[in-house]
Amino acid sequence: MNLLEQAGLALLHRVDPERAHGLALMALRAGLAAAPGLVTSDRLRCSVAGLRLTNPVGLAAGFDKNAVALSALSRAGFGFFEVGAVTPRPQPGNPRPRLFRLTEDRAAINRFGFNNEGMEAVAARLALRPRDAVIGLNLGANKDSADRAADFATVLAHCGRWLDFATVNVSSPNTEKLRDLQGKDALAALLAGVMAARDGLGRPVPVFLKIAPDLDAAGLKDVAEVALASGVAGVIATNTTLDRTGLRSAHAGEAGGLSGAPLFQRSTRVLAELYRLTGGRLPLIGVGGIGSAADAYAKIRAGASAMQLYTALVYGGLSLAQGIAEGLDRLLARDGFDNVAEAVGVGNGDWA
Repeated sequence: MNLLEQAGLALLHRVDPERAHGLALMALRAGLAAAPGLVTSDRLRCSVAGLRLTNPVGLAAGFDKNAVALSALSRAGFGFFEVGAVTPRPQPGNPRPRLFRLTEDRAAINRFGFNNEGMEAVAARLALRPRDAVIGLNLGANKDSADRAADFATVLAHCGRWLDFATVNVSSPNTEKLRDLQGKDALAALLAGVMAARDGLGRPVPVFLKIAPDLDAAGLKDVAEVALASGVAGVIATNTTLDRTGLRSAHAGEAGGLSGAPLFQRSTRVLAELYRLTGGRLPLIGVGGIGSAADAYAKIRAGASAMQLYTALVYGGLSLAQGIAEGLDRLLARDGFDNVAEAVGVGNGDWA
């Protein structure tokens, strides 16, 4: 991180977190944030569920909810990025304040509640997307929908022609009863509808399933079985947690999903167990608490074919993406791996 980025982060941390988030997006679009362009090497290039990535470091959904910074993000050093979550109709989300920095814990709590401008507005921006990036969309459901399961398919049918991949997000804790859709029967029915919508696109857009880190052993086993049977391209593990163990910040008691460093151990254990349950047959994307190249490497060794980050950018700046990718390249070289795929799952037993 250079001095300009340090100064920018210091200023952003002096204002309300949600306003700071908006200012960060404005700075990115204005060309005032890190823009290293292509970050790649022979070791970093990889293929995940048919997606050809320049590197395995992705940006998780939530940073660019409304797809307003696609061109800028395509130059930010990520191998892929995900926008959204997007619902069929616009919705304001939950009342403010709904985003909290937990600086002492290098974490955040949010209870946004799928605030977004709706699929019509987002589709119009995706239609103008840069073609040299790998872009996914996080699919969501309206809070007041009479059929939340159908909402996911509706968004994919409307936006799918401009996507490289899509993610079914049934793991946000901020929409009442949304996580109930992770139950075996409900999830199987939901995914059947989404896959039917995908088949109607006329091209094979990979669909990922994003799960919560708070599933018990039986719930995780059910998810693995449904994922393998449904035809999804892979699983993103994990979303935010409701657990508050060990937090020091004064905001620790706020309602919502916790992300950032405290989530690393929990999310990686879920990732590793899912790798075992699926026998390595399904690509996994590791998310939760990644703030360094060592963290990213640990996710790969636990079973992830790629990874995503978001909250760490609050503390490390946008240049963190480039730093993690380049650091990961060095770690792979140190251990004698010629590419990312060779390292996937080699340390899974460390998380048993």
